[in-house]
Amino acid sequence: MTQMIISQGFDDSERAQVAQMYWVAFGQKLGRVMGPERRAIAFVQDVLDPTHALCARGADGTLLGVVGFKTYESALVGGTWRDLARHYGWVGSAWRIGLLALLERDTENARFLMDGIFVSDGARGKGVGTALLHAIYREAKARGYNEVRLDVIDSNPQARALYDREGFVAGETYALGPLKYIFGFENATTMIRRV
Repeated sequence: MTQMIISQGFDDSERAQVAQMYWVAFGQKLGRVMGPERRAIAFVQDVLDPTHALCARGADGTLLGVVGFKTYESALVGGTWRDLARHYGWVGSAWRIGLLALLERDTENARFLMDGIFVSDGARGKGVGTALLHAIYREAKARGYNEVRLDVIDSNPQARALYDREGFVAGETYALGPLKYIFGFENATTMIRRV
């Protein structure tokens, strides 16, 4: 296991790096809707909310990974229609917001919603993802939650295996139907873990 420090948030000098890491992790799923890549990364960088991120850094301060969460106030990657329009124009933002709404997950009072976890290429397989999950459990507990909820897509078996090892229990599975051709996965499973 790599030596690391987990802390809340990131500073503005790390925005570009966090946005790039996010795109590496989720670009395959979001690419057809949010592309081209340059524009998508610029949008993500613009709307990142560091107050909804926990970051793993190496002993030298190198950013190793990020786990995001969503609350009623914000999310790691949020944004409004105006934010989309700034990057994609009014027409481009209109159809994008419609498709992205289909992936939207509601927050709830009963469970803390984890909203994305990603690890840098060089830090994969070194315990960073597990450490970030443990950090999200602590964050959930500190906010008064007894459970963490996430969704995992069928085309990410490595993430599913990690969540299974960590004691998450599979709940409902949602099929995308014809939207699978747009997003590149067939279904997503909600998983829950007590903390």
